[in-house]
Amino acid sequence: MHALGVALTTIALVASARPSPRGPDDPPVPVHQRARQWALAPLGAPDVWRTTRGEGVVVAVLDTGVDPRHPDLTGAVIEGPDLTGTARRKSLWGRHGTAMASLIAGRGRGGDRFSGVRGIAPGAMVLSVRVALENDDPRRDQARRRGGNALARGIRYAVDHGAQVISMSLGCGNGVWEGSAAEQRAVRYALGRGVVLVASSGNDGTGPGRKNFPAAYPGVISVGAVDEAMRVAPFSNRQANLSVVAPGTRIVTAGQSGTYVVANGTSSAAALVAGVAALVRSEFPRLSPAQVRRAIERGATRPPAGGHDPAYGHGVVNAARALEQAAEAGQQPLRARALPHDTPTGDPTAGTAPAAASGSALAGRDTRTDARRLVCAVLILFALALAARRLLERRRTYLPPAGGPDAPGGTPPARGDAT
Repeated sequence: MHALGVALTTIALVASARPSPRGPDDPPVPVHQRARQWALAPLGAPDVWRTTRGEGVVVAVLDTGVDPRHPDLTGAVIEGPDLTGTARRKSLWGRHGTAMASLIAGRGRGGDRFSGVRGIAPGAMVLSVRVALENDDPRRDQARRRGGNALARGIRYAVDHGAQVISMSLGCGNGVWEGSAAEQRAVRYALGRGVVLVASSGNDGTGPGRKNFPAAYPGVISVGAVDEAMRVAPFSNRQANLSVVAPGTRIVTAGQSGTYVVANGTSSAAALVAGVAALVRSEFPRLSPAQVRRAIERGATRPPAGGHDPAYGHGVVNAARALEQAAEAGQQPLRARALPHDTPTGDPTAGTAPAAASGSALAGRDTRTDARRLVCAVLILFALALAARRLLERRRTYLPPAGGPDAPGGTPPARGDAT
C-alpha cells in the first residue's frame, strides 16, 4: 500500500508525526463550536450560502473512515468500502476521516442547532472510502502489504459511485515521495470523467519540502494552509504546483463519540477547499474539473504580487468569489435566496435577511444581471416591432388589385384599403 503519512496523524491532522496542540485523549472542546469556526468568514461562507450549500453533490472522503453517527454528520454519510485490508478497531478508526468530513459537510447540529460544526458545504453528502489507517495505528505496515494501491482503487470507486468531488487529506510518508503509476492513472480516470480532485499539499514545510502525492499529480487542486492572520503556516509545503491556501490552524472539527477537537494541518485546508469545489459543482455541474480549479484560483483573495507563489499559491480561497468566477466560466447568472432561520452563522437573527439586502458580492451580481436582462428584453421587443412594421409596409406595397392578379386593372379598392 502506498505510504499515506502526511496529514494523517491522530486527529491533530499534522503530518510527519509532529506534535499538535491537542490529541485524542484531550477533553472535548466546549459546546457552541460555531463561534469558534473562524475559517468560515475568510472563506466567504455567509455570502455563498445564500446561493448554494452544495445540495445534490457527493464528496468522496478518501481517508481513515467517517463516523456516520456523529450528530453533525447524521444523515450526511454514504458508507463505502474499506480498502485497507485491516479490521476495524473503534479506538483507531475514523478519527481523521470524521474530522475532514465535518469540515466539508457538517450539519452543525451538535447538542442544539447552533452548537456543532458546520461544514463549508452543509448540503452536500459524503461518500466515505477508507484507504488509510490513523498514524498511530500499529497495523500500518500490515495495511501496506494487504491494501496495495488502496488510494488508486479508492479514487476509481468514488468515480464509479457518483462522486463529483474527491477530497484527499493525505499523502506521502516513510520515504515514498515519487507517487505511483496506478495512482496517476486513477487521477486521469477521475479527471476524464469530470470529477474534481483536491489534496493537501503536505506538512513538510519545515523539512525538505518535497513534493507530496496525490497533491502533486497534474490536475489535482493542491492546498496549503494559512493561520488566522492569513500568513502561511510554517508546516505548509512550498511547491510550484500549489493552487491555493486555506485556513489550517486552530480548526474545530468533529471528534469521536460526538466530541470536538482542534486541528492544525494542510489536511483541514484541503477539506475546506473540497467543500468549496462542492459548492461550485452544485451550482454549475457542467463545468469541467479544469474550469472549477480555475474558478477557485481566480476567485482567491490576497493574490501574490506575481499572481502565484510557491508558498501562497494563487491566494486564499474564497467560496463566494469562486462562485462568481464559475458563473462567468459557465456564462450563467447566480441565483440568490434568503437564509433559513437555522442560519449557519450561529446568529438566529440573521436568518431572514434576503440576499439582495445583504450588500454581498453575489447579491450585487444578481442585481446587475437582472438589469442586463431587462435591457436585452427591451432591445429584442424593439427589434421585433421594427421588423413587423417593415413587413406590413411591404405587404401594403405589393398587395394585388381587388379583382385578382389576372384582372386587367382590377376593381378599385374600397376606401381605407391599401393602394
